Amino acid sequence: MAGKRPLGIDVLTAAQQRINRTFSDFPKVYVSFSGGKDSGVLLELAAGEARRRGRRLGVLIVDLEAQYSLTIDYIHQMLERHADVLDVYWLALPINLRNAVSHFEPQWTCWEPGREDDWVRPLPEHPGVISDENALPFFRRGMEFEELVPEFGRWYADGQLTACLVGIRTQESLNRWRTIASHKKRTHDGHQWTTWINEGLYNAYPIYDWRTEDIWRFYGKTKTPYNALYDRMYQAGLTIHQSRICQPYGDDQRRGLWLYHVIEPDTWTRVVARVSGANFGAEYARTTGNVLGRVKITKPDHLTWKEWAELLLESMPGPVAEHYRNKIAVFLKWYESRGYPDGIPDEGSPTDKKSPSWTRICSVLLKFDYWCKGLSFTPTKPEAYKKYQALMKKRRALWQTV
Repeated sequence: MAGKRPLGIDVLTAAQQRINRTFSDFPKVYVSFSGGKDSGVLLELAAGEARRRGRRLGVLIVDLEAQYSLTIDYIHQMLERHADVLDVYWLALPINLRNAVSHFEPQWTCWEPGREDDWVRPLPEHPGVISDENALPFFRRGMEFEELVPEFGRWYADGQLTACLVGIRTQESLNRWRTIASHKKRTHDGHQWTTWINEGLYNAYPIYDWRTEDIWRFYGKTKTPYNALYDRMYQAGLTIHQSRICQPYGDDQRRGLWLYHVIEPDTWTRVVARVSGANFGAEYARTTGNVLGRVKITKPDHLTWKEWAELLLESMPGPVAEHYRNKIAVFLKWYESRGYPDGIPDEGSPTDKKSPSWTRICSVLLKFDYWCKGLSFTPTKPEAYKKYQALMKKRRALWQTV
């Protein structure tokens, strides 16, 4: 990993230079636009560069249905502002999203066909909206967001060298810092602010070194439009560093569910009816303890952590419990050959990923951590999941595990 190194110029100039270089090196360029403050800055800068060069700029919007109306208003405003240079791909397609507030519906499908009456909002109206599942050759119903985005990039590139401009900033998280700083990744022409994705597609991160204060300073000085949702978040008591826009039911995002009924009550009414557990998540996602496995967890005094885990599994719907048992079986088998032939310890840290324990397993179950990231797993791709389930059924019988 590389340390921070001053460039001797301000972050706006640095971002403009990176965008200029991107347009010079890549025949095709598009922006991933969420309607948030960071991608808003990036779209503004990239559209200006495209206009100066007489180039077209693609813009990808992945619409997750359960979004604030203020965000949708802002997206329309920015698309109209730069309509002269933009090729818009506004995807409103049935993709699977994580629901970290319910064991009964651990995933939900936005824009699910046949449930139009339940949708949080109607399909957006814009010439660039793509809601037909057959419009994109790579799309299949139930894709994950993480699959859809690179597949769109591959399709958009169509064999040409292509850059996707992404508005991530290293100040936001350690993982974002690693995305930029890693020297193990493949970059374009040695630029650490780029990452190879597939074939001729690269992600470029022109504003990676901006602070939150820089973002708002840009909006203040240039008078560029921004999402008014941030004003509402500030009025609700959030700081500029806490205010973020993302799909509401994810493992981290669920802590912001309470904002919906404060900021947009009408939207909140639809959100509660749309996805199982929304009201529960809004009520408890920020509390400490067993309700959602946050910070400190406890067990009944008369049970071991292993017995507590088994009781939690028995309380879940059958398919969900089976999913967790498969993950736990692999976890136990992995450690069996790595110093724990007689089984992992019963008690331990719920968060230490280097130390296996049944406490850690209980933490995952209480958090609704469906893909068991707390046990160091990554999500299983949907097309391989049925094969994975069949394989794990055989393996668990052989291993004689949970």
